[in-house]
This record gives sequence, C-alpha cells and structure tokens, in this order.
Amino acid sequence: MNDNRSATTIAEIEKELRYISGIIKQKGREILNNYPITTPQFIALQWLLEDGDLTIGELSNKINLAFSTTTDLVDRMEKNHLVERKKDTKDRRVVRIHLLEKGKQIINEVIVKRQAYLQAVLEDVSTDRIDTLHDILHLLHNQMKLDKEKQIKQTKD
Repeated sequence: MNDNRSATTIAEIEKELRYISGIIKQKGREILNNYPITTPQFIALQWLLEDGDLTIGELSNKINLAFSTTTDLVDRMEKNHLVERKKDTKDRRVVRIHLLEKGKQIINEVIVKRQAYLQAVLEDVSTDRIDTLHDILHLLHNQMKLDKEKQIKQTKD
C-alpha cells in the first residue's frame, strides 16, 4: 500500500471512529437521562468498577479532569450514596474512593442497555464479521496501549 493510499485510509478510519464515538456518546447520554448521574459521574463510576478503589489523583488522571473538579465530582457522588471515601488499609494517610452498591447497580444497568443497543445495531451482521470486528478493535486497543507505554517510557528516559 503506498503512502498516499495509506494516509487516505487512516483518515477514513479516524473519521469512522470519531462518528462511532459520537453516536455511542449520544446513545449513552440518552440512557443516562433515566438515571440520577451525569456523564462525568458515569465515566468515574466505570473506572472505579473496572479498576477498584482509586485515589482522587488516580481517578482525575483516568477521567482527564482537574484534581479540584474530580474532588467536586466525588463530593456529589458521595452525597448520592454512589461512592464513599475510605482510608487505605496499608497507609492511613491515603484516601481511596470506593464504589458503593447503588453505584455498581447503576453502572451495570447502563452497560447492559448500551450492550443491548449495540446488539440490536449488529443484529443483521454475521457472527464471522462480528468476530472480525472484535479482533480488529482488540488489535487497535492493544496497539494504542503499547504506544502509550512507549510514550511513558520515553518521558522517563
């Protein structure tokens, strides 16, 4: 594949990913309208579900929000009984954000609805093509993780 074709293909891939991301975000917002949480709260709760208890600093890095904004976000989620602050068992000076049952329940319900939407969209697509799509998305995600690790390593060197 020559460079010009490759650049055109990459541009088309980026555009498709941007459109898909936009549609998924819009669908996610529609689903979240039925729940007492905002989009940033949903993103924070998802990270807590996937990664376990995190400090405010760790959470703010994952959701790409300022430390102070993340603190306000956690305050609101704590008031709504979605999370709680807990002292770290190994270092009592460290406070971790812990996902509560109500937060887990909301996240799981929303994720199930998002998966149902995706399943409906892919209903007429063959299993082989869905498997191929899964493999390619997995490959892209892994390549992005490798690139991120390489950038972190370069920053440290």
